[in-house]
Amino acid sequence: MASNRLMLNPSKTDLLWCSMRGHPDGVTLMLRGVSVEPPCNLGVSLNEELTRTTHVNLLVGWCYRQLRIIRSCRRVLTWSAAVMMVNSFIVSRVDYCSSLLAACSQQQLDKLQHVLNCAARVIYGGRRGDHVTPLLHDNLHWLHIRERITFKLCVLVYKATHGLAPSYIAVMCIPVATVSTRQSLRSAARAHGDLLVPRTRVKFSNWAFAVAGPEAWNSLPVDIRSSDTVTAFKNSLKTYLFKLSYCIT
Repeated sequence: MASNRLMLNPSKTDLLWCSMRGHPDGVTLMLRGVSVEPPCNLGVSLNEELTRTTHVNLLVGWCYRQLRIIRSCRRVLTWSAAVMMVNSFIVSRVDYCSSLLAACSQQQLDKLQHVLNCAARVIYGGRRGDHVTPLLHDNLHWLHIRERITFKLCVLVYKATHGLAPSYIAVMCIPVATVSTRQSLRSAARAHGDLLVPRTRVKFSNWAFAVAGPEAWNSLPVDIRSSDTVTAFKNSLKTYLFKLSYCIT
């Protein structure tokens, strides 16, 4: 920056230490006498290990605070107004950037699912111990959190493979049919329109969209992947994942 005669503004500078070993104790970044702090990026909080633990914990805490506010005025709300508020303040927040939660631990997914369960009870005035599956399945038609993440991933892949996504996303969705025979795994994968899943050496790499996206896409039936429009794809995908969420045959 100095060699190009540019000056950094400490108040607009963030620090992100990326290491699988964590942040070393006692290491700080001082810029013009100001301590630079870790960032919060577009509503997604990342820690030094680039895990989603910090993001999930902050998200869950924020949703519970909003649910307490909605619960306090639930008696004066109509059913449609309660659903609108929960969708606006809770469900939309849970779904925001949810594709980044691919390959999350079951413990983190359970925390997010519990938020949706509590939201359903707030809408219908249920108590904490009430069985929530009928509300999610019969009344609200909500997908479970794992299927919600899969839905987001697959819609993004569909757009990428149909020229509706940015190029930096599309380059990570490589059809097996366009890859040389040595790199393709099976001839059946070519015929079914599978995408190439990059090989990874560490579990950390499985969090990337380049891996999670093609894996989610390849798990879908061929007839869903061959939908003509985004709307038709979303409808077929929602039906398929809904049956998968509630083990419907």
